[in-house]
Amino acid sequence: MDGWQVVEVLKRDSLGRVELLERGAERLARRVACGGRVPMSGALARILLARERRALSALEGTPGAPRVVADSAAAAAAGAVGRAPRAREVLLRSWIDGAPLHEARALPRDFFDHLDDLVAALHERGVCHNDLHKEQNVIVGGDGFPHLIDFQLASTHRARGRLFASRARDDLRHVQKHRRRYTREGRAPHSAGAERGRGFGIRRSRLALVWRRTGKPVYNWLTRALLRTRDGEPRRPSTGPWPEWTPPTGPR
Repeated sequence: MDGWQVVEVLKRDSLGRVELLERGAERLARRVACGGRVPMSGALARILLARERRALSALEGTPGAPRVVADSAAAAAAGAVGRAPRAREVLLRSWIDGAPLHEARALPRDFFDHLDDLVAALHERGVCHNDLHKEQNVIVGGDGFPHLIDFQLASTHRARGRLFASRARDDLRHVQKHRRRYTREGRAPHSAGAERGRGFGIRRSRLALVWRRTGKPVYNWLTRALLRTRDGEPRRPSTGPWPEWTPPTGPR
């Protein structure tokens, strides 16, 4: 293989697509914010692309966060539709080997402790993910450590005011919900129990309550009725199978 080629479309919706590119043993993920048939969907996709680029740039060098990659050849590689995407529609990021949380077959006992630390590292850089309720955005790396993807809804904050604090609390609360779900009812050894973690005891913020009652219905209408896309939230069934718990990975 001489140049970059699209080998798989990982996700496709009315805002665009995410592709896996390969060149020999190298891999990259490419988001193409091309929109769809709905008017203004391309403009919305590019706004979200800019949010993701800004967040990932702020997180440069943070273990567990993808890094933005500048590669003109990969950006211009013919896509799934047989033509090269426009430069303004493309975001390249490093590839993360692993499986989304809901598909992982094994979890180290300290996985959620490391996930807490990773989210705290985002907040130290002034970034809130804002989409951590989705299990598919949490990747269990081949090294056993957590990684995060899909920063389209992420917010970058210069000031650490009330808005930042509210969003940061919600990030931690979502991590705690995952921890509780994966460790309750004897699914995990005591060392991975739910009664711990930075998000323990955090309740939904007022901002989250307002969003749930007002903004979320509008968002659902926009994405499902107008854009005719239902991203869905793949999650592990309550009946399992649940992952095998393996020895702690130790310090990152």
